[in-house]
Amino acid sequence: MNQKKETTSREEAQKEQTKTSSLFPSSTSETEKVNNGMNGFSLLDGATAQTPLIAPELETQRKVAADHSRPLEERLEAFEDIFDSEIGDTNLSRARNIEREFGLRQIYLKFEGSTPTGTQKDRIAFAQVMDALRRGYEAITVATCGNYGAAISLAASLAGIKCIICIPEKYHTSRVKEIFSYYAEIYRIPGDYENAVFESQKLADKNDYYDANAGGANTTLQFKAYGEIAYEIYDDLRDAPAVVALPVSNGTTLAGIYKGFLSLYRRGKTSRIPKIVAGSSFGKNPIIQAYLKNLPNCEDLKPDKIKETAINEPLINWRSIDGEYALEAIRKSNGWASYSSDKNMLAHAKMIRDKEGLNVLPASTAGLIALLDRHRKESVPNDRYVAVLTGRKT
Repeated sequence: MNQKKETTSREEAQKEQTKTSSLFPSSTSETEKVNNGMNGFSLLDGATAQTPLIAPELETQRKVAADHSRPLEERLEAFEDIFDSEIGDTNLSRARNIEREFGLRQIYLKFEGSTPTGTQKDRIAFAQVMDALRRGYEAITVATCGNYGAAISLAASLAGIKCIICIPEKYHTSRVKEIFSYYAEIYRIPGDYENAVFESQKLADKNDYYDANAGGANTTLQFKAYGEIAYEIYDDLRDAPAVVALPVSNGTTLAGIYKGFLSLYRRGKTSRIPKIVAGSSFGKNPIIQAYLKNLPNCEDLKPDKIKETAINEPLINWRSIDGEYALEAIRKSNGWASYSSDKNMLAHAKMIRDKEGLNVLPASTAGLIALLDRHRKESVPNDRYVAVLTGRKT
């Protein structure tokens, strides 16, 4: 395996972050200026973690969960306490200013920025680490563009499990220092995200690590964790909205939310299943391509045609690992999908910050853009619409 391993202690994280940055393209220096706040808000996948990461009253549980001298039952109970207290129950707020701007009511923003690392990835990270702990794994591995790696490494550190993170060598993620601070090992993998997934899976097979990658044996567990977003929306609205709009990359989050609403509808909790609306980076996602071209299945894109930028990295894929599930969700719910440019995502992130006070990851606006673009073209009826967003409150 042609890869570069980087390890460090918490105290050396800053030094290692500087060393790691030399692997990035020369354009990173300008990107780092943006991430440091010079242009107002982050372009990258670096959602800001909450402070403190875990509530102080859970300090005893944290120590017990990571203590290998304790019985497994005690560690599991302690980790579950942290999981239940810290993960989920994110804010759903009415975006009245955006409603006025676009003449569409009612728009709600499901803001996934209040989890410990600031993204919905905490939902599947904590669920899988708990599963790994329960099943006796000593290490867990995943490939990431940044956010998922931060989530897995935090959860693993709380459970006292070794964590190995694979990141594409040329990706711009600003979360390396944070991942190091949770005592994870990082492997820089030549090539793209899909190759990083392949190498992470090889590590899992060779060393008996828990494989937390999308598309593996734990797909059902991942869908169930993301299904909690649907249950939370139902708890707030007491029914399903007309639409749930969200960004799509591998398709795991989208498929999980759809399955959550499908379950609610089948149990008679909701009067309908919402239309699932997906957005992604222009020309860089097989799910969107399959929908727009009316293909029966997702077809791989040409890897050499996929160019990552500081904005689109969280979205781009030449192969969407859970794409078939996501495509089925869009079609069976009578939803739709569309592309968005970096410029458009950046503009909508600024709009959300200015009008609603939420500092969101620009890539996470792709679903909202797909909804608003449809409204501009054919004026969708007033109803209840939900957009799922990643980021941090200003």
